[in-house]
Amino acid sequence: MKNQRQSISRRHFLGTTATAAVAITVLPSRVIAGLGHKAPSDKLNIAGIGVGGMGFNNLCNMETENIVALCDVDWNYANRNSFRKWPNAPKYKDYREMLDKQKDIEAVMIATPDHSHALPALMAMRMGKHVYLQKPLTHTVYESRVLTETAARYGVATQMGNQGNSGEGIRQICEWIWSGTIGEVTEVDAWTNRPIWPQGLERPKEVQRVPKTLDWDLFIGPAKFRPYNEIYTPWNWRGWWDFGTGALGDMACHILDPVFKALNLRYPEAVEGTSTPVNTESAPNAEKVTYWFPRRDNLPKVAMPEVKITWYDGGLMPERLAELKDGEMMGDLNGGVVFKGTRGKIMCGCYGKNPTLLPTKEMEHFNQPAKMLRRIANADSNGHEQDWIRACKETKENRVEASSNFAYAGPLNEMVVMGVLAVRLQDLQRRLLWDGYNMRFTNIYSSDKIRVMTSNKFEVVNGDPKFNTKYDTLPALASAEEWIRHNYREGWEQI
Repeated sequence: MKNQRQSISRRHFLGTTATAAVAITVLPSRVIAGLGHKAPSDKLNIAGIGVGGMGFNNLCNMETENIVALCDVDWNYANRNSFRKWPNAPKYKDYREMLDKQKDIEAVMIATPDHSHALPALMAMRMGKHVYLQKPLTHTVYESRVLTETAARYGVATQMGNQGNSGEGIRQICEWIWSGTIGEVTEVDAWTNRPIWPQGLERPKEVQRVPKTLDWDLFIGPAKFRPYNEIYTPWNWRGWWDFGTGALGDMACHILDPVFKALNLRYPEAVEGTSTPVNTESAPNAEKVTYWFPRRDNLPKVAMPEVKITWYDGGLMPERLAELKDGEMMGDLNGGVVFKGTRGKIMCGCYGKNPTLLPTKEMEHFNQPAKMLRRIANADSNGHEQDWIRACKETKENRVEASSNFAYAGPLNEMVVMGVLAVRLQDLQRRLLWDGYNMRFTNIYSSDKIRVMTSNKFEVVNGDPKFNTKYDTLPALASAEEWIRHNYREGWEQI
């Protein structure tokens, strides 16, 4: 990365003062803004990369600005919404062409599959463009570290698309814990109802014709090439290891967000994963991942001791709490978190919503502690995107960073995708020790092997069950290193 420095010619269109006199009949932009209007010169020029799904929602929440370019590898999918809503924006299939060709772009929104997050974000930041990047931030630990360092080097405004990070719930949880309401937190349980898409799948053998509106080579991007099949895209890509990170990668950036923030976490020291059968192609249908974090610096009103965090998905749940009344739901329909402290418990739903002390009757006489964190307007609608837009318009020197900027989101995402590694390496049958600073496991050795299922067939023949399960034996250390830091396909920049 040290050799990747380049000069940046970026138009500083905000935070400057006009040096020439203006005719009295022309209203300055600050006057127009004061009347409730926004001058064109005050608007950010945003390009969308991956605009057929969640990216469309993000762009709608950014519509206070100029949507100046749209990029998607599947023009049929993008034509459902984004291409129709912004028909005058130039359209591209390759973000590299778009960023090279169109010089008026000042910021990008990226909502591609996980494996294609890092490279467009990296290219945009090197060009001095601000970046809004959907969760999970990246496909690998190493990519997260690169984006975190690159954002700091180029001084751009960044935001990960974990919208709950802008909400009231996560702020309340932080303030309750930091004020010592439940004492020292030593254990946390977290869970989600995902996956709600197919997982535990084997690679299809059928090779299908690529739709004319889809650039399959660009969809594959830096991953290893495979023939097209409609099972991969749109949307179902997240269950495949080459393209997504399964339920953990999809939801933990939302659900573990208040845990990471409230407990001042950084790198775990160990992790262990178990799951339903895991194969070489696809994430398992259900998994449990346990992280162990070391002691952190104490806060003025509460200590930060060692803490154990356990994640459940695919229908697995932590043990039901004795403090809950019969019929009372743990979390909400999408998942939740329980913080277990030395003097009490806090429970919340997905995105940190609706936090409550347990038992819930404790809330009747609870005096809310003083607010310590900045609040974000309209957090439940477009506030997360608008907070990033505000940060884009502030100078680097005076900027209040967006709530989930990459300095925060990068380490959070490292924790999440490291849990994915624990699931894939579970055949080692050990708690894996993690050196976060150097991004490596310290107790995987060159002689270690893992046996991973490649195929699992079952049929009944003449009334008798017949099982045909096949496995590959992989070198554990080399596999871990590849999953931490991918070797990209030829023709794509290796970072």
